[in-house]
Amino acid sequence: MVFSFRKRAVTEGVSPASTSSREAAEATGAEPLDTLKNFEEQHKLDPNLPIEELRNVDTVLATGDAEKGVQIEATLLEENSPYPEVSAAVRNYDVDLPANTIRAWVIGLILCTVGSAINMLFSLKNPSISVTTYVIQLVAYPIGLLWDMVFPDRQFTVLGVKFNLKPGKFNFKEHVIIVVMSNAAYGGGFLYATDVLIAQQVFYNQHFGWGFQLLFGITTLCTGYGLAGLGRRFLVWPAAMIWPSDLVNASLFYALHDHSPSDPAKSNGWSISRYRWFMYVFGGGFVWYWFPGWIFQGLSYFTFICWAAPNSVTVNKIFGGLHGYGILPTTLDWTVISGYTLSPLIPPFHAVANTVGGVLIFFVFISMGLHFSGHWYADYFVVQSSSAFDNTGAVYNVSRILNEDLILDEEKYHNYSPLFLSTQFALCYGLSFAAASAVIVHVALYHGKQIVSQFKLARRQEDDIHMKLMRKYRDAEDWWYLALFAVMIGLSFAVICAWPTGFPAWAYVVCILIPLVWTIPIGIVQAITNIQIGLNVLTEFIIGYMLPGHPLAMMMFKNFGYITTSQALYFSQDLKLGHYMKVPPRAMFWSQLVASIWSSIVQIAVMNWALGTIPNVCAEDQVDNYTCPQGRVFFTASVIWGAIGPARMFSGDAIYSSLQWFWLAGAVSPVITWFLARRASRSMFPFFRSINMPLVFGGSGMIPPASAYSYLCWGTVGLIFNYFIKRRWNGWWLQYNYITSAGLDCGLLIATIIIFFTLYLTSARLPKWYGNYDVFDTLDQTGMAIKSFVADGETFGPTSWP
Repeated sequence: MVFSFRKRAVTEGVSPASTSSREAAEATGAEPLDTLKNFEEQHKLDPNLPIEELRNVDTVLATGDAEKGVQIEATLLEENSPYPEVSAAVRNYDVDLPANTIRAWVIGLILCTVGSAINMLFSLKNPSISVTTYVIQLVAYPIGLLWDMVFPDRQFTVLGVKFNLKPGKFNFKEHVIIVVMSNAAYGGGFLYATDVLIAQQVFYNQHFGWGFQLLFGITTLCTGYGLAGLGRRFLVWPAAMIWPSDLVNASLFYALHDHSPSDPAKSNGWSISRYRWFMYVFGGGFVWYWFPGWIFQGLSYFTFICWAAPNSVTVNKIFGGLHGYGILPTTLDWTVISGYTLSPLIPPFHAVANTVGGVLIFFVFISMGLHFSGHWYADYFVVQSSSAFDNTGAVYNVSRILNEDLILDEEKYHNYSPLFLSTQFALCYGLSFAAASAVIVHVALYHGKQIVSQFKLARRQEDDIHMKLMRKYRDAEDWWYLALFAVMIGLSFAVICAWPTGFPAWAYVVCILIPLVWTIPIGIVQAITNIQIGLNVLTEFIIGYMLPGHPLAMMMFKNFGYITTSQALYFSQDLKLGHYMKVPPRAMFWSQLVASIWSSIVQIAVMNWALGTIPNVCAEDQVDNYTCPQGRVFFTASVIWGAIGPARMFSGDAIYSSLQWFWLAGAVSPVITWFLARRASRSMFPFFRSINMPLVFGGSGMIPPASAYSYLCWGTVGLIFNYFIKRRWNGWWLQYNYITSAGLDCGLLIATIIIFFTLYLTSARLPKWYGNYDVFDTLDQTGMAIKSFVADGETFGPTSWP
């Protein structure tokens, strides 16, 4: 890919509605019609654009009414965003406020350091907890106010350098810088590279030293940042890339810094300020979580039918929420609803519908047919489990197939057992194959023209008012990001070649092609729907075929391939947040970069401190439960994919070879839906343009450890808010939906942190009653909803295997 480094546009003031531009359009006559024609071509298949707006454009183009075209052009492109959700959450004007201040950097780096250390340390513990950016967004606000009370608003001069510790009141642009630094540091929870390092050091007894660890951690984060910057023209600047999660953050920023009441005429009669509404929801969510979190834990998986028949295998398979199908999804715990898939109030309804549709089709209907017919030896397993099993139904014991060097021993492997998966887990792999191919074809068909146009236009594209407003700020140059990307690629080669990783340089070249190819397609889908298609299975699949028997290389390949893409999308989302909040791009660049590097150093230091200080750390019987659950799972995956390899599971006569057909299904299905959308009648067009096959296949990518039950609960809430409430009380929805989501998430997070540190880390005991103990004594909760068991000394399955 070649990028042209254009001169920055001349700085100019831009107002929300430019009278001069309207007059020019009226004078030319055809100009607004040409603009609308281009708009219609670019957005016809955009499911987020209201169908009424699209039909208005079609009517103007059909009649050639230039005067009406001027009005519609001003409404869609000059006065505000063409998307109502964005218009309601993001201001269509800019305010000159300082962003790149000492106040923002000091608070940001302190919270970055504390959050990174806490998340890293507690990632080693089971159960774990993490500080999220919502917590940082809440905590940073009173800290900023406290700063204003302590420091004076005056200019200092030191060695000729002038600075002000309090350049006015703490403002939302500084607040954005602080949150963006934290999100860059630990938006995904903790540094993913530490899973590889822990598995390597603790389980493989390899330790390459601090130099290797620091370079590995930094390159993992910053390679993705360079890629995100190069992809701004596709993922950040276009108006269609709305990034729904950013609308929640923007709503919360404005609510915290602006306590003015709402206009009842625009919010179905409600005048309460969004700040006050947030505090009400936050308080209610905080108080309520003490019930499912401590007092009555049965409210989480409220599968009362299983309570009534706790020993019925069939009932627990069908209605079980943990290991079953979760039919009748009833929960009173926001953790179950949003824990794996984020808040259902954020994604647009078409994204919720596609995801839940995929769950129903594959993880309920097709899965039931496979499971209850005994396919893949399903009678010997629960419907869903994250574990792999052997031919006795026990969890697969990887130590029985490895030699002293932790490499696969062929004789031991064939004397032990092939690897078996639960029905849902097996389908998960097939759907991952389909999603990986579907997202490429879908984006090429639905967004191909836009990608070409955006590549040519670069920063000159003016899809909406926000892009125009951002032209007043000096941009972070393309070559900055390209240079960063090149440096990180060079350091990555140093990491894999300077130490005995068993990871050849040619394999890294293949590895880095994955984020280069998939980041833009996956990012487009996520920016439109708020759902990310994961590449973890794809990376494991590719390296397992390329380098079988190299578990450390497998872990590093997955880290560079999958996590680089994931981090690039985190950074892109934050760049869009800065775009919405009108934060100067150069301040965004440096804050994200510095926070990423510093966070890597902090987390590597905390990891080494913990491994060297905590007694018996990472052992399964560690007294304080510092068992390193993430690193242990990563180690197991490295053995399965790096030692056994995908060829023994998915090729030839392997048990799960039929799942390879999902590659073809994923590639073909977007072609069908694209054709139907282009040929659909006027009445059916809104339905067909909303079908998103990458989401149908990959929207449920968190299964496992999530379950069909959690997705159905998530979908139910999404249906209520983003379909029924949005259609019936649209004004209320536009004003309060995203702030309601923020309140529920923040209330849950603060309550969880307090419960964790005050109760779970102490000698406190759960209230002993039916709702905390007996409700978990079901076959579903105990993982024993299994139809058949083998007798001692017997096995099931094939007598020979690849």
